[in-house]
Amino acid sequence: MNSPVIITKNLTKHFGDFTAVNGINFEAKRGEIFGFLGPNGSGKTTTIRMMLGLLSPSSGDVQALGMSVKGNQAELQQRTGYMSQRFSLYNDLTVHQNLQFYGAAYGLNNTDLKSRIQDALVMAGLEGREKAKTKDLSGGWRQRLALSAAILHRPELIFLDEPTAGVDPISRRAFWDLLYQLVADKVSIFVTTHYMDEAEHCHRLSFIQRGNIIADGSPAEIKEEMMSGQVLEISSSDAINTVKVLREANEKGKISLLEVELYGALVHVVAPNVEKEKNTIQKLLKKEEIYVEDMAMIEASLEDVFIASMK
Repeated sequence: MNSPVIITKNLTKHFGDFTAVNGINFEAKRGEIFGFLGPNGSGKTTTIRMMLGLLSPSSGDVQALGMSVKGNQAELQQRTGYMSQRFSLYNDLTVHQNLQFYGAAYGLNNTDLKSRIQDALVMAGLEGREKAKTKDLSGGWRQRLALSAAILHRPELIFLDEPTAGVDPISRRAFWDLLYQLVADKVSIFVTTHYMDEAEHCHRLSFIQRGNIIADGSPAEIKEEMMSGQVLEISSSDAINTVKVLREANEKGKISLLEVELYGALVHVVAPNVEKEKNTIQKLLKKEEIYVEDMAMIEASLEDVFIASMK
């Protein structure tokens, strides 16, 4: 079994009377992608800053790579990498100049730096773009450059704080391919995100809400433990009004549902027994002249679980 690469023990952070992180406990294992999920303001960034030693906990402790973060920041900086939400790149420098700057900051000598820059360019698919100004790169290419800069010193553990925020879906998928490549090379990854499709690709996860851990485990374990009902997916002629009609009916006791949520052009209904509710749903929607194109029970997604657990 893989040993822990990160351990938090009753980790807490107060800002005056406000508790941003409330005594959280979890472990991330070596050689895995550990996802840390939560809405904006839930405590994700505060937690990752304490893990990096950039912010002191009010109480509790963080251990990384077998040592307490407190008092060992200098050693951990040489063994960890960090990619922030804003990528921390210099827009007026070229791709190559950015990599040179970060390599020098990590203390790499000229010989190592030259070979590692070349390796980073190959890994990120940035060959041929070395002379391009960073400000002229698309969000996806800037993202790859930022990751390349964060791993030049070949860290054992990488912290990524919402690294794909604002990046198009194709670039996000390519970025995750790079992460799996790093894991294959025995790098451990801690990533904060609010994208549910990305969470599905993590080996293990923790959900944080208002500074508290509310779920922890593999995606499959969280779905099994946290989902209290079955999911019915409805395709109708008017998804928005479908949600409105079913919520109103539920509030009036005409139907027994746990959740009714809009999923793009579809509607997901959660109930203890969806088969029992299907006929009533059909009648309610027909009465409001909403045509049901399709209705089927599906396996709960992490997004279903996340929305249910956030209530």
